[in-house]
Amino acid sequence: MRLLSWNVGGLRAGPGPAGLGALGGDVICLQETRVTRDLLTEPLAMVDGYNSYFSFCRTRSGYSGVATFCKDSATPLAAEEGLSGLLAQPGEGGSVGCYRDLGGFTPQELKALDSEGRAVITRHRICTSAQQETTLTVINVYCPRADPQRPERAAYQAAFYRLLQGRAEALLRDGGHVVILGDINTSHRPIDHCEPGDPKTFGEHPGRRWLDGFLCAPDGQPGQGLFMDTFRLLHPRQPYAFTCWRTDTGARLTNHGTRLDYVLADRALALGELQDARVLPEVPGSDHCPVLAELAATFLPAPRCPPLCTRHMPEFAGTQQKLNRFLVRVERGAGAAGAGRTCRGTGVGRGGTARNRRRLPRGQGDLLSYFRVTQGQLRIVTAQNAPGYRTQELAPDAPGQGGPEPDQSALGHSGQEPFQNVLQHRIQELTQDALERSGQESSQDALRHRAQDLARDALGQNRQALVQDTAGQSSQELAHDALGQNTQALVQDTAGQSSQELVHDALGPSNGLGPEELVMVFSPGDPGPMAASLHSNTARWRAVLPGPEPPPLCPTHREPCALRTVRKPGPNCGRRFYVCARPPGRPGDPRARCDFFHWASRGRS
Repeated sequence: MRLLSWNVGGLRAGPGPAGLGALGGDVICLQETRVTRDLLTEPLAMVDGYNSYFSFCRTRSGYSGVATFCKDSATPLAAEEGLSGLLAQPGEGGSVGCYRDLGGFTPQELKALDSEGRAVITRHRICTSAQQETTLTVINVYCPRADPQRPERAAYQAAFYRLLQGRAEALLRDGGHVVILGDINTSHRPIDHCEPGDPKTFGEHPGRRWLDGFLCAPDGQPGQGLFMDTFRLLHPRQPYAFTCWRTDTGARLTNHGTRLDYVLADRALALGELQDARVLPEVPGSDHCPVLAELAATFLPAPRCPPLCTRHMPEFAGTQQKLNRFLVRVERGAGAAGAGRTCRGTGVGRGGTARNRRRLPRGQGDLLSYFRVTQGQLRIVTAQNAPGYRTQELAPDAPGQGGPEPDQSALGHSGQEPFQNVLQHRIQELTQDALERSGQESSQDALRHRAQDLARDALGQNRQALVQDTAGQSSQELAHDALGQNTQALVQDTAGQSSQELVHDALGPSNGLGPEELVMVFSPGDPGPMAASLHSNTARWRAVLPGPEPPPLCPTHREPCALRTVRKPGPNCGRRFYVCARPPGRPGDPRARCDFFHWASRGRS
């Protein structure tokens, strides 16, 4: 038989069901699945050739969790969630038993220890190499981590270790064999750690002291411990056999990690049936790698799956549908792509009411779309310190650009008129008011003031449409459309000015920027002015905000260093420093980082 354990760091984002078959284990124990009951989907729960058993965290979503996948040829006799027995299910095969040695805990403590979904127990019938039938209990466990910043988690870990030991030893004394697979979250010996430090103080860790009493050495006397580390039984002095690495430093490349994952078997089973024990660092997909043990014994499958099996869950057994089956998914872009597109399941087609056919409001666009420069697009670039400074581009489906026309009923509903009507009415109002208020100003000054008011008011609402609407009109046509029959004198004053010059005069000088920097309409073949303006603006911003100073070069590898921040509490907390960007590793490893260190300046960095 082949027993395998793997901390996947999230079942949905990890290897997935397809990766389980490639591992080839008869019993595969996964830890840190980060799946709750409501997030469990059929592809994750129902894997061809396997029956699965999950334990979910009941206190947090997307946290902890374990799952045991058994081949159909290794179907267990019974399966149970948790270590305390409080979560055992009624009926045949719903509990494994042996709870008599758990009297040192209160019911509240047992409930808290099983609330994070850290254990699944399955009991199997096996045939040993001596052709004797017996039972094998497999405990899939994800032990909690002792966070140095949270003292209560260290106490929680110690209590969990005591509960695990009490239940495992009770099962072993009841008869048969017991195997514990999982992430123990403690490296036992200095050989199991990349930076053990002082060997005299290494063993003072509470988790290591617990392992010293729980395990027996390969050459130890009976009674020291009831379980054995299968890997160290076969490879007592193999160094660098790590199973966990830090991903933020790339330590897996240099194999700079720790051994936290174990296959622990009772002494009789390990000495009599163990054939192989390995770590599999070549398997990607998580910050941990799988560990396995091969035994000479074989599984004898049970006739039916226990009640804990996911096949019996109502949502997967066909007796109950999940809530998401009743929800309707809206097609992406349905509100902005086409007027005739509707949501599925609403019962409204093309013959629906105008309210039902109304297009949904356009969602917020990508911020980068305001700064992209592509040929054939219209942009307005104003001075950086002008009020309302922004850079925009015409949407592909804006009116007049070949896209669908806006829904007039929708515009009327929102209290906005088409921009052409707003523009025309605004010009007429400003012109009439100016003619009545002041007869002292010249016709050209009056038109200029009116154009200034018009441009500022209209550009504040829709600068794109103003430039688009006036791009092909002369000032005479613009004034004639706005003033009607009373504009002959004003038209003569502005004769010969293009619409761009008129808008530039209306906006006035802005920090010396020319009209080509304020309003630009360019053709697909001539993007030069826009590119020059953007280059000029970029240079100005860089002069004001130079950004961080370039990182120094590592003197050993001549490569840019990485910027880090001190997180440890103390006088230097929050300060930043430069180190070699390569991953940590053993001394002498050319792939590993060197000893370069340099504090970053407190100014630009």
